[in-house]
Amino acid sequence: MAKPKFQSPTGTHDILPQNQAYYDKIYKTVKDIVSFYDFGKIDTPILEDANLFIRSVGENTDIVEKEMFILKTKGKDYLALRPEGTAPIMRAYIENGLLSLPQPVRLWYFGPFFRYEKPQAGRFRQFNQFGIEIIGESDSIVDVQSVLIMYKVLQELGLNDLIVKINSIGDDKCRPIYRKDLIKNLRNNKDSLCADCQKRMKTNPLRVLDCKNEKCQQVLLGAPQSIDYLCEECKKHLKDTLEYLDELKIPYLLESKLVRGLDYYTRNVFEIESTRSGVVLAGGGRYDNLAKVLGGGNVSACGAAAGIERIINEMKETKNRPMLKDVPDIFFTQIGPLAKKKSLPILENLRKAGLKVGESFGKNGLKDQLGKASRLGVKAVIILGQKEAINDKILIRNMKTSKQVEVKQEEIVKELKKILKEK
Repeated sequence: MAKPKFQSPTGTHDILPQNQAYYDKIYKTVKDIVSFYDFGKIDTPILEDANLFIRSVGENTDIVEKEMFILKTKGKDYLALRPEGTAPIMRAYIENGLLSLPQPVRLWYFGPFFRYEKPQAGRFRQFNQFGIEIIGESDSIVDVQSVLIMYKVLQELGLNDLIVKINSIGDDKCRPIYRKDLIKNLRNNKDSLCADCQKRMKTNPLRVLDCKNEKCQQVLLGAPQSIDYLCEECKKHLKDTLEYLDELKIPYLLESKLVRGLDYYTRNVFEIESTRSGVVLAGGGRYDNLAKVLGGGNVSACGAAAGIERIINEMKETKNRPMLKDVPDIFFTQIGPLAKKKSLPILENLRKAGLKVGESFGKNGLKDQLGKASRLGVKAVIILGQKEAINDKILIRNMKTSKQVEVKQEEIVKELKKILKEK
């Protein structure tokens, strides 16, 4: 087969019908759980002012330095395809005056994001995420709610081999002291660090903790840990969080190297990892300084996000396959040109009545159509032949009893519902 002239851009992919069921399942699961917890859905633009991310995510983060898709318009607007969801939502919170609403404001989102990075398993340049944000509350219980909601979504999707990794990176009171000692330790081991970490040491030292290079990992074994530098407020915040997790019986590990490399994080940060594959499926944390950075004053907040493609990979590998599509209860067959012509209005009436109906209008032979109905395992088959089409009647076959009745077309819904109620 010849190579197609055009292909999807590197790091992007088509979501074909056989995979849409996964996205639908995840969307429905997320919506059901967050609706219970009184979250409202928000959609922000795919394009945002690039400076929004430079100021919030951090100028020296990988996202800003290497991964943002930047474009300049004819009007000289400096825009970026959104690489993450939290900063746009905080921008929307401030811009739309959501501070005037009863706090906290609970928001959730589901959609595409963009990062220019090397494509690999579960990681794309255009990828999809869902996330939650709880804005306007400082109590550690909302940190735990963020963990709980993400954990329960993954469990509802059939993923049970999970561990929560959690750490506290402190706040503006205690983090500067930790940062200073970390830099001192890294400088003493500078020659053992990779080139990237030697640069990060000067610009964003906490990101060194996230490095997967084996030599850097050896250096970090002797590096100071943020948890040892926490002020009393941050220490209590973490302690309360862990006690809530104990109460919920959610398994967790204190992970001293976990930093979630975005500048807006404060205090608790967490990830939910599959113990089966080692893949991080969700993550988040507290970001009490973000609103202030964006000009919105002091607003406490916490949130989390999950990568949909990663979750789908995990579902496929663990054989958690959603139903590809709704199986119809009824199958519509037609014989002859007049019957085919009258089929669509009848089918539309059945749709309005809330019935799930399958059909195969492209086939004319009754045998082929009944064969498909049998494979689907429907409860009833509608047969519209030439005679029935002329007389405004229709045949309905009960597939369980094999009994067949002829009814007027206006009585179709009533008769079908009677069959569907039978056990």
